[in-house]
Amino acid sequence: MTALPDTDINLVRDEKGEVTLYIGDVQAMQGWERSLMWRSADLLCERGGEFLEVGLGLGYSALRIAGRADTYRHTVVEKHPKVIELFHQNNPDVPATLEIVEADFFDYVETLKPDSFDGVFFDPELPKAIFENRDLLNVFMPKVVRALRPGGTFVPMFSLDGDVPDAATCTASAATILERYLRFFDRVVIERQPYQAYASTAYTPSNRGDAFILCFTKD
Repeated sequence: MTALPDTDINLVRDEKGEVTLYIGDVQAMQGWERSLMWRSADLLCERGGEFLEVGLGLGYSALRIAGRADTYRHTVVEKHPKVIELFHQNNPDVPATLEIVEADFFDYVETLKPDSFDGVFFDPELPKAIFENRDLLNVFMPKVVRALRPGGTFVPMFSLDGDVPDAATCTASAATILERYLRFFDRVVIERQPYQAYASTAYTPSNRGDAFILCFTKD
């Protein structure tokens, strides 16, 4: 896939200390997501090894994964050079295990070797039309699965819902993520975590509620 032209990218910290990464005029990621990104990373890396991450964002999960004692290589694929530049400005000292590659993942996936990673964290900033393109999914996901070693894990972006009365219910957005990826894997763990967004957050159904983290495993 041809990479989209780079656009205006800014990292904004307001008077409240709230951090937002903007790609164009879109809130791509905010500081309140850190605990969810950390937990997603921990689920991905439970057995240690080598990892691949798609989408750098604010770098919370990248630093969490690369900083683990049992991680010996972590590669992050990020197509926006400005995002990489901002990350290094805010994180001048990074773990030696961390490598950031400037590339479009849909090109990079063609270079992945079989059985080369113990986990893949997939959380790029994508236009909705690309994210929901099942034909594209059917092309790249088998290549991702092939790159995982047996027992390897795959964690996509977490899903978010507002407060729900039945805490045991896997909500509609989580079910959508489940339906998208489950057919490529042998099992999945779904974990519910509470979240509290900023009042200014535009991409959540409400400012607080449940986040669902899904961790798929190749057996």
